Amino acid sequence: MRTRASAAVLTGALALSVLAVPAAHASDGDSGVPAPFAAPTAAATGKITKVTVNGGKTIAVGTSKKKFTVEVSASNKSGVLLAAALLWRGSDFNNPDVFLEEDDTGTAEPCKYTATTATCKYTFTADPRAKLANKDAGSWKVAGLAIDDTVQVIAFVENYKSAKVVRAAKLTANATPEPVKKGKTLTISGALTRASWDNLKYNGFASNSVKLQYKKKGAGAWTTVKTVKADSRGTVKTTVKASADGDYRFTYGGSGTTGSATSVADFVDVR
Repeated sequence: MRTRASAAVLTGALALSVLAVPAAHASDGDSGVPAPFAAPTAAATGKITKVTVNGGKTIAVGTSKKKFTVEVSASNKSGVLLAAALLWRGSDFNNPDVFLEEDDTGTAEPCKYTATTATCKYTFTADPRAKLANKDAGSWKVAGLAIDDTVQVIAFVENYKSAKVVRAAKLTANATPEPVKKGKTLTISGALTRASWDNLKYNGFASNSVKLQYKKKGAGAWTTVKTVKADSRGTVKTTVKASADGDYRFTYGGSGTTGSATSVADFVDVR
């Protein structure tokens, strides 16, 4: 009978010889990853078959904790006890700049099994108050690991795939005057801000392009009216001619280090 597995096993029984290294940040003088990842056995008999981070979506982290899930699948002819993953940044896996591992919640049975496979799902937390700095935003490497019932590493891939962990952005939009006469000038203003993992505030995100979009009352789709660049403080402002009742909003597509953002729509009554 397969032993009951839990998230705690991964940092406990998985590492009978493990003293899990504290969360690593090079600037803090810490280094190393949890020992099961740092010292996998050479004779791997299994295979990591799939890793899905946050459902395949970018992880946009603001100024507080952001939880996300990681699902790992592995196969081995004699069975798999646990499959796990680790997100890390840097050039040396055994001495990463920073890494993220699953929460030790003690949740029972994170895995689903067949005779030769296991698919395990865990909750991770990205916390800018404890681990992340602005320089950590971008593409992260994802390592995969699997063990068997004898607590031997049967599969290990240092860089199985990549995942995006980026700084969250926000946008606002406000149209004036309201109501407005048809054909008159309508001013839409707002602000593009981005989370700082260094000072835990949303600061103006300067000189980035955002799209002004319009949806006529009763319509189902948004239409891009124009592209506007934020100023040095992240302020966005533009004008259009009022034509008919409808909603206006700003949208920002994101970048390699910053998440996308869309403002709340502002409905304008045209008379």
